[in-house]
Amino acid sequence: MEKTHSKTNDPAMLERLLFGISKRWIAGYAAKDAISAARKSNELGMSVILNYLGEENLENLLIRKSVSEYLTIMDLLDANNILGCISIKPSQVGLAINYDLCLRNIYEISEHATKAGRFVWIDMESLRYVEDTISIYLDIFKKNRRTGLVIQSYLRRSYSDLMHLMEHGANIRLVKGAYSQDRINAFQATREIDNNFSMLMRFMVDHFASDEILAIATHDSKLVKEAISLLKGREIIKSIQFQFLKGIRDELKRELVHNGFSVWEYTPYGERWLLYSARRIRERKRNIILLAKSLIQS
Repeated sequence: MEKTHSKTNDPAMLERLLFGISKRWIAGYAAKDAISAARKSNELGMSVILNYLGEENLENLLIRKSVSEYLTIMDLLDANNILGCISIKPSQVGLAINYDLCLRNIYEISEHATKAGRFVWIDMESLRYVEDTISIYLDIFKKNRRTGLVIQSYLRRSYSDLMHLMEHGANIRLVKGAYSQDRINAFQATREIDNNFSMLMRFMVDHFASDEILAIATHDSKLVKEAISLLKGREIIKSIQFQFLKGIRDELKRELVHNGFSVWEYTPYGERWLLYSARRIRERKRNIILLAKSLIQS
């Protein structure tokens, strides 16, 4: 008797299904896909933050490829008149190997960004990279003030880090954080993380100068509303950005754009889309149901 196989057991089929769903959160495989997605964001009144996917690179070829990709994508942003910038992960460009390698590579990217007139965000990763990432950022910031750093509200140390960075006039993107850490170093309860986000946000709004950039990067409607309330009547409102991941809270993005706020869409792309997409799928029950339906219908 001939054996039958479900299509869902076909790895290629599974990958195609996953990629189809993942297009909600990623631009695609290549730089041309990123530019296409960026153009669509611009047409909707949003600027774009492009991120070439990858982290924890331990091979020099992968590190070099990542650096080259960021140089290329900045040139493409210019060539296509796209309103946008880039965001890089330090472990992607050398920090997983050593500090000096990462510093050299981010400096190279920053130099190119300066010539291209593009802003550079440096993402914050897991706790073990925080100290070095802050140090690298401050070194780069001395030479290029059009750079910004991420602060994560789930970490207990973030208030101290924020005060230190603000002494230097740093540009900050505030996020909740997506990494797992022990109770000693990180808040565990959602309520604690949200409360710390609120406290950090209030501190930044109260102490930021008008020539600095403050990015509120959350999909939490309550915190977005709180930010808007804090900004009423303040000159700093011109320097505030609301940042969102591609494919999440699109209705809130439209509302903010309609109300005249600066909205930026964080748009990842690249060959290493699967791990990133798996995180997004796990985050929401709705995404898991969508994946299950796609597998059944196949």
